[in-house]
Amino acid sequence: MPTEDVDLFDARTFESGPPHDFFARLRARPGLHWIPGRPGREIMPGRVEPYQHGFWVISRYEDVVAISRNHELFSSERGSAVNADMPPEELALFKQQLIHMDPPRHTKLRKLVNRGFTPRMIAKLESHVCDHARDIVDKVARKGECDFVTAVAAELPLLVIAELLGVPIEDRWKLFHWSNRLIGAEDPEYGSPVDAQLAVMELFQYGAWLAEQRRVTPQDDIVSTLVHADVDGEKLGGLDFNMFFFLLVIAGNETTRNAISGGMQALCEFPVQRERLLRRRELLDTAVDEIVRWVSPVMQFRRTAQRDTLLAGQPIREGEKVVMYYGSANRDERAFKDAGSFDVGRDPNPHLGFGIGVHFCLGASLARMEMRVMFEELFRRLPDLELAGPVTRLRSNFINGIKSMPVRFTPEA
Repeated sequence: MPTEDVDLFDARTFESGPPHDFFARLRARPGLHWIPGRPGREIMPGRVEPYQHGFWVISRYEDVVAISRNHELFSSERGSAVNADMPPEELALFKQQLIHMDPPRHTKLRKLVNRGFTPRMIAKLESHVCDHARDIVDKVARKGECDFVTAVAAELPLLVIAELLGVPIEDRWKLFHWSNRLIGAEDPEYGSPVDAQLAVMELFQYGAWLAEQRRVTPQDDIVSTLVHADVDGEKLGGLDFNMFFFLLVIAGNETTRNAISGGMQALCEFPVQRERLLRRRELLDTAVDEIVRWVSPVMQFRRTAQRDTLLAGQPIREGEKVVMYYGSANRDERAFKDAGSFDVGRDPNPHLGFGIGVHFCLGASLARMEMRVMFEELFRRLPDLELAGPVTRLRSNFINGIKSMPVRFTPEA
């Protein structure tokens, strides 16, 4: 289809999956592709979306890397890291969140939680995560069928992030529903823009309650670390804490859930690669990275040019948006041999599914470990698991998500 026919603003464009053919055509062209702005509009009663400025589509691997590694030129804080242009009061709120900050503020606040996500700390968690994976499969193994998303893929990251944060296990599905309502604001099954605002308020109220518990009785969890943290002689303010909690809840379950779901879908749709992995379990580490490359759960992030510059031969003016499409960069033929093939043994695999530069995903080691443990348990217990119906996808231009994926398998005796 002509490039002009693909509306990257519209979440419905991605409802059947990212438009990979469109991005492939863009990668083959010189320069960058410009998406014109969109007039402001009332998207529902009581909710007015402001004018959405046009943006440059960043579809090639080398351009995404160049932008990500130059935070002084391409800012996360000026205009935020999401493509949507927000009203000033909403933008001010989001600028209190880590992913919408630039160094040095970003560097200072990131240090608060860094130690909870080091490879050493993740290694200490692994045996406990294995127990969770076993319990999850125990609950479905005798049934012979299930919805893979809610019964398997969502459960493990929810259990893990709840424990890391200090959220009571029985409350973990509150995190699931809040994140669905926030990420799925444009999906009528999950909610609406107004409902997403309500979910933010509910999440903040819950986080404030939990923070108060940890102020009185600290535990070995991230919430306790945050509420007792000292940042240059100052405690985190309530808004700073709320935005940290918000980010960790969403990032800690949404992305890993969709990587596990999308990975299982890919393994079902590429049976040769699945059989290869079943025969050679030592390929699980490379398979996990290939799944992240292939799925690219976070589809895009935005940066804003701090001054006039040139990228890929294209003049970019100060204040213009550049939007990096990770799924496109991860299928760039210049960066990956047979980029359009799913290869569980791909090595090297310098994918950008966890980002690169100062905003490299804080939980990358955790996500890799969760995925490896979950697939190890599934291959051991349910080796013939297969798709049993249509896959229902999230309507979003931000998260490459799966809402429902029916599967079947030989029941355990």
